[in-house]
Amino acid sequence: MKLKTLALLLVSAVFANAAPEPLFDGKTLDGWKVEGADYWQAKDGVIVGQSDEKKQGSILWTTAEYKDFVLETDFRFEGDVDSGIFLRSHNEQIQIGVSRSQKRDLTGSPYIGSKKGYPQEAQGVAELLKDGEWNHFKITVKGNVYTVELNGTEVCEYVSDSAKKLEGPIGLQIHAGVVMGVDFRNITLSSL
Repeated sequence: MKLKTLALLLVSAVFANAAPEPLFDGKTLDGWKVEGADYWQAKDGVIVGQSDEKKQGSILWTTAEYKDFVLETDFRFEGDVDSGIFLRSHNEQIQIGVSRSQKRDLTGSPYIGSKKGYPQEAQGVAELLKDGEWNHFKITVKGNVYTVELNGTEVCEYVSDSAKKLEGPIGLQIHAGVVMGVDFRNITLSSL
């Protein structure tokens, strides 16, 4: 019995310390697909999303689907940007930048499509967010619980009562109705 317990602990420790898998090779958009306007490109180790005067919406989705995971990425934007990271569906998203509906920055806050808004606001973001510079997100998704860290500080933990799809792709967003640019790099995922 003790040997089995020790073996389980060792296996758990190995998996807990496994290196995160890159979702972006730094050169191509292999493993990703565009929904909407084709505003995405791989350039110098960065996924660049840049809309134009047509102000169309676009989502860059992973072709793979994920259940429970830790997603880490650096992101950068400047000015009036409405972006985010979709978690397994169109319905659940973590905001980056200015909400079109709220007219203010809600970075780190969950946007829930079925609720048509932000049921909980991230805390302390104004002190942590660096406009025009690289910022770091760590988003832990376990079942219907989303924990968001911005630049090493937890800013939100949200329990979704509307998360119907507990497995799906991850999406990067360019919101319709605004000319904007957003960059992502060092995108990694660890399965839980």
